[in-house]
Amino acid sequence: MTVSTIDRPADRQSDRTAASAAPAMDPDPNTAPVVAVLIPCYNEEAAIAAVVRDFQAALPDATVYVYDNNSSDRTVEVAKAAGAVVRHEPLQGKGNVMRRMFSDIEADVYVLVDGDDTYHAPSAPLMVKRLWDDQLDMVNGARVTEIVKAYRPGHRFGNKLLTGMVALIFGNRIQDMLSGYRVFSRRFIKSFPALASGFETETELTVHALELNMPIAEIKAPYKDRPPGSHSKLNTIRDGVRILRTIVNLVKEERPLPFFFAIFAALAAASGILAWPVVATYLQTGLVPRLPTAVLSTGLMLLGFLSLTCGLILDTVTLGRREAKRMRYLSIPAPGVHPVRKAAGS
Repeated sequence: MTVSTIDRPADRQSDRTAASAAPAMDPDPNTAPVVAVLIPCYNEEAAIAAVVRDFQAALPDATVYVYDNNSSDRTVEVAKAAGAVVRHEPLQGKGNVMRRMFSDIEADVYVLVDGDDTYHAPSAPLMVKRLWDDQLDMVNGARVTEIVKAYRPGHRFGNKLLTGMVALIFGNRIQDMLSGYRVFSRRFIKSFPALASGFETETELTVHALELNMPIAEIKAPYKDRPPGSHSKLNTIRDGVRILRTIVNLVKEERPLPFFFAIFAALAAASGILAWPVVATYLQTGLVPRLPTAVLSTGLMLLGFLSLTCGLILDTVTLGRREAKRMRYLSIPAPGVHPVRKAAGS
């Protein structure tokens, strides 16, 4: 599904109208899911009230949670006044906030959105309905905008580059890996280890879904610029490097054999290049006049085979870890079973 209208600050009323006109979730309490809207926040006083109100209008039966991450402005007061349930996470970083949210909140469906008022709230019912009806584990909100200020060229290029790297290694199923707008099933949230501390957590979310071959989908959603007074906390270079480092670590942990084989290939190639003139001289004269080069070549080849051995061993370990994660994932009911209500005794 594609939402084609770009949301702008002047269109608040039309957003609420669109939310009421969107396909509603089944109101029957015996079949409708328990939905939680999760909003990680850091210094979003200028935007958070609009985000809370818009998602309350789009998902009137959902509970909106705002997790404050040491804000120095009036984010907490404004969020409470708007009607959100406000909680706190003292460890700085979006990944730390998400770990706390995923641990604390019990629901059937989780809507994750940034608190900067850039994402399209009326798309939320479509995403929730798609996840629930098709029994998916994640629906990603791919950003669509023509506003240059909202989605700067540097961020757009970095997103395409990093998304392409993940697609090449783990599978090409997501077009906007760094989107902060997603809907999750309970079994995704409760099987997600959440190890990242900062903005690289979006990469972790995507790789978790791809690694376990979860049923996922992507819906295009309008994206707009921040309201006046709101400022981005994302640093293109610093956070881009952190995300790239996370991808490398995930490849090492989840694809150890290709990772260490690449190291083996590089070391073996270097060893061969150094050894060739030594071997050629030996075949001609029967002597090894370049002993240091011969020793270096031998050492590089030994290190290469050591790397390959590590890759073979870690590949077996990773298979066991993947099986354990899969069993944990399968132990949680799929969307539609209502584990929250069963746990509550209803």
